[in-house]
Amino acid sequence: MPEQLRVDINEHQSVTANIYKAAARDRAGITLILGHGAGSGQMSPFMVSFSNELASRGIDTVTFNFFYSEHGRGAPDRNDALEACYRAVIATVRKHAKLKLNKLAIGGKSMGGRIASQVAASGEVEDIAGLVFLGYPLHPPGNPEKLRSAHLPNVKSPMLFVQGSRDNFGTTEELRPIVKKLRGRATLYVVEGGDHSLRVSRNAEKQAEVYKTVQDEIASWLKQR
Repeated sequence: MPEQLRVDINEHQSVTANIYKAAARDRAGITLILGHGAGSGQMSPFMVSFSNELASRGIDTVTFNFFYSEHGRGAPDRNDALEACYRAVIATVRKHAKLKLNKLAIGGKSMGGRIASQVAASGEVEDIAGLVFLGYPLHPPGNPEKLRSAHLPNVKSPMLFVQGSRDNFGTTEELRPIVKKLRGRATLYVVEGGDHSLRVSRNAEKQAEVYKTVQDEIASWLKQR
């Protein structure tokens, strides 16, 4: 079971985070914070599975609920509130006795990754070793002209985009020129046939193999940082 952690956003607001610790013999000295997507909290099967699997590969992994999700609301908070929550999680993790000596990476699934990128782009948080995006929401479905990438050149840390080739929030072909403009700071890992949740098949065993390959890639990329 993960260790629960209280995160105070301000004197009136707090959220819950979960720490999935790597086994002592396997620890790589890296913490990865993952924010959840807009439609589900940190206890979604995707978030729990990825966190456990990354921890089994030596990556201390932390998830958390954004404030709206913590309180059971469906609509996400405003951008500034989402960013404030993410910054509070970072600050809390950096003070944690068993994590404070780790290098820190941030990211998330869909919206969680986008908010992580905005926090990194702001320059208010220093020493980010890398960012991991699981299905980056490049644009709203059906609105490819509404790009959410203008801030990405301001991110100074290395970035790993794990993207399904048929993601309706941004296919890999749509994302590829964005990554190219980031001039070596970004790596694109394509999940062929994958959707926004990196699903390629209804067959559970086949899908598990796809996720395993993705998790291996993320762990390897983080360890190279």
